[in-house]
Amino acid sequence: MNHHVVIGAGPVGSGIAELLARRGTPVTVVTRSGTGIDHPLVSKLQADATDTDALGRAAAGAAAIYNCANPPYHKWASDWPPMHRAMMTAAERSGAVLVMMDNLYAFGPGSGMPMREGDALNATGTKGAMRARMARELLEAHAAGRLRGTLARASDFYGPQVLGSVLGERVVPQVLAGKKVSLLGSLDTPHSISYMGDVATTLVTIAEDERAWGRPWHVPNAPAPTQREAVQAFATAAGTTVKVRAVPKPALSALGLFVPMMRELKETWYQFAEPWVTDSTLTEQTFGLTATSLEDGAAATVVWWGNQQLLSN
Repeated sequence: MNHHVVIGAGPVGSGIAELLARRGTPVTVVTRSGTGIDHPLVSKLQADATDTDALGRAAAGAAAIYNCANPPYHKWASDWPPMHRAMMTAAERSGAVLVMMDNLYAFGPGSGMPMREGDALNATGTKGAMRARMARELLEAHAAGRLRGTLARASDFYGPQVLGSVLGERVVPQVLAGKKVSLLGSLDTPHSISYMGDVATTLVTIAEDERAWGRPWHVPNAPAPTQREAVQAFATAAGTTVKVRAVPKPALSALGLFVPMMRELKETWYQFAEPWVTDSTLTEQTFGLTATSLEDGAAATVVWWGNQQLLSN
């Protein structure tokens, strides 16, 4: 049976589960709470992502395992290693290809732009170094024949279901209400963003195509907008007018005294103060994938958020 296992039920995990189920593929979604999308082909399993035996049982006979887990931002150093090891062990035991959702942190500050898959991983910060370590371990295990693995790197998410992102719950509801939006770093520096539908499609594609295994891939992104342009795209779709302001870096230190998430953002400040642009040519040419335009992605995002507001009223 072409059964797939998805670890995590956030926007990435849910997007993958929904995409697979629509195509007729049985899916098991694994979370600590036992949550996930409702669909006849989707089973929900309550288990901890560090439980090697539980993951192994879930992955028995599976074609693919997707690492879509998302530990708290300020706990990456402690929470990621045991989860990563458990998923790799489950892939080894089951023979399922392990597909890791990755980001661009591993490239680090001072990286050449645009960032390509084969560029050096020079991150020195805690979070960037952790992501680099995970990628190396996965690909080295594949090269050694211990498992089959691949990964896809995306930039900051936006789109339906995306909440905890720079273009998530702190931005789009404000745009819909015509209120001021606050963003980190430079408002007028190019910054690649990844539409959630493109993220899910890329992960499923590389899971099922042997050409993808053993190497990293970049999720197709539309031409990098500035943060101001991204907000304007949402405003145009919503029919509103909004003002945008930049949050000064010192403010992160002050906010970080009370909000751990804000304290952790100091490490990745450079991503918003300087150009942060990806090149996904290899992915697009190899698999025939294309990025959703910012106009279409913003429109879908605004519709989703509008529906959430209607449901909450």
